[in-house]
Amino acid sequence: MENLKTIFDHYNFSHDDVKRLKSILPLMEDYADDCVRFIHNHIRHLGNKDVSRLLDGHPQLLNYHREWLLDMFRGVFDKNYFNHLKRIGKVHTNEDVRPHYVNVSVNAVRAYIIDLLTEKIEDRDLRTSLKESVNKVLDINLDIVTSSYVEEEIQTLSAGYKIKTLLITFAEKFSSVMNLVLVLALIVITLGVVGLFVSDLVNLVRGNNISHGIITVLGSLLILWVMIELMNTEIAHLKGGKFNISVFIGVALVTFIRDLMINALKHDETSFQALSAYYPIGVIFILGIVYWLVVRAEGRRQ
Repeated sequence: MENLKTIFDHYNFSHDDVKRLKSILPLMEDYADDCVRFIHNHIRHLGNKDVSRLLDGHPQLLNYHREWLLDMFRGVFDKNYFNHLKRIGKVHTNEDVRPHYVNVSVNAVRAYIIDLLTEKIEDRDLRTSLKESVNKVLDINLDIVTSSYVEEEIQTLSAGYKIKTLLITFAEKFSSVMNLVLVLALIVITLGVVGLFVSDLVNLVRGNNISHGIITVLGSLLILWVMIELMNTEIAHLKGGKFNISVFIGVALVTFIRDLMINALKHDETSFQALSAYYPIGVIFILGIVYWLVVRAEGRRQ
């Protein structure tokens, strides 16, 4: 199955679509229960006793289907959303619900929402753009769910695919654990940097060399800023965002800047050699160019 970003690109699903969907969340919340009842009644009228028995035997499906419907309008389309749709497909496979009934159900949802927008949205241009966004998000949901059907069927037939799936599942879980370990480590290190900053600040107040104290405090403040950036990047990554390599270049850049500031105070004019002075400056200049190029490339990707 394609990853979520590729699927969004193929369906031309943009940030504008997300904004439009979020704008009608209050409307969908008011009509979510009615929409779900409409879907269930529509499915029952298809005449399949097994599917009707499944709906009658699991009353909690009303709430599950309501949450699935509203999630499309909450605007959070991250890795968790992608995995949730995959699980929906696997559950339907395990319950022997054929993809045909999923397609029919999504078509019923589409008809209901289109009729609702036609009735409630007066602006013609806005109504048209909303319908386009709704069609896109429903097609994406259907794509992911039905693809899960195919994967499950292949998995039942292929031993090699089972091994591959187990390895991928283990790797994903291991990666999630390592991400949590990384977050905990960043929290501990950030607390240590805060302690260092406070210590340097106390030394500045108590010391006689104000210039040295200010430079030291600024250096600690730079490190604290870097740690905050690393934390924000990792949190965004856990939420399904892109991993920006520019943050790590920024860490190296700030490290050399801090060393240059502190080393400049440790040497007097007679011992401060030209090489030791210009070497960090050259590295900072090169890192600055690399940082600018990487940030520019990341901006184009976004």
